[in-house]
Amino acid sequence: MTRPFAPGHRIPTELLLRAYASGVFPMAENADDPEVFWVRPETRGIIPLDGFHLPKSLQKVIRQRRFTLTVDTDFDGVIDGCAEAKTGRLSTWINKPIRQAYGALFDLGNCHTVEAWREGRLVGGLYGVTLGRAFFGESMFSRETDASKVCLAHLVERLRERGFVLLDTQFTTEHLTRFGAVEVPRAKYERMLADAVDGDAQFN
Repeated sequence: MTRPFAPGHRIPTELLLRAYASGVFPMAENADDPEVFWVRPETRGIIPLDGFHLPKSLQKVIRQRRFTLTVDTDFDGVIDGCAEAKTGRLSTWINKPIRQAYGALFDLGNCHTVEAWREGRLVGGLYGVTLGRAFFGESMFSRETDASKVCLAHLVERLRERGFVLLDTQFTTEHLTRFGAVEVPRAKYERMLADAVDGDAQFN
């Protein structure tokens, strides 16, 4: 269940970080909508970092080094990829205020990207927000099979290595449950969130 809050045409970075710290995040109805609404789900999707499942087929892809992975090198390219229309999704919730807000967070060092490249082309990626020891995954995309999955595996490894304790996925999907994503009730999630933001971990 989502709970809309007051809409607005601009999202100040301070407000956005406070929202994440309290378990709330913004969305838009579609790319052309000039407003955003705030969401606080009854249940929250997370991937426990100690319970991440890496399928054998994906392990093989990673060993093959099919993609070149980078971090924080092409924010605009990643958010463009996440906003692309695709089969089953003709519109996107990434509108202008969201692009601007997360771009500002990227400049501040609170938004990060993981990119997958092949032959010089950006073929997959993901982005999300860091706060304390929490990473809030926002969106991912693939233009080649397994590109975003490899990015997710790299993200989890990076978070583990650097002392993060919470990987928030907002919601769960069939795709994410294959990697160990689970739903937790809001009250439990907010306790986990409070512990995660009361600490420090460096993504870079």
